[in-house]
Amino acid sequence: MTEKQRLAPRTSEALASAWERRTLLVREELASASAANDAKTARLRALRLEKERQDAVAPKPKVVAR
Repeated sequence: MTEKQRLAPRTSEALASAWERRTLLVREELASASAANDAKTARLRALRLEKERQDAVAPKPKVVAR
């Protein structure tokens, strides 16, 4: 902690301002994590749909009865 920080007045306004800044940072972090999760989900869904499409188009293997 710097000397300036030790000497800073601890007013209710300063405390509220710090709380608001921390709250905004946390919200931004959560939004970023949510966006990354959404992108991952969309990518996996696209891969699944492509696999299902390929499975539907692929010829069925013939079963030989013995």
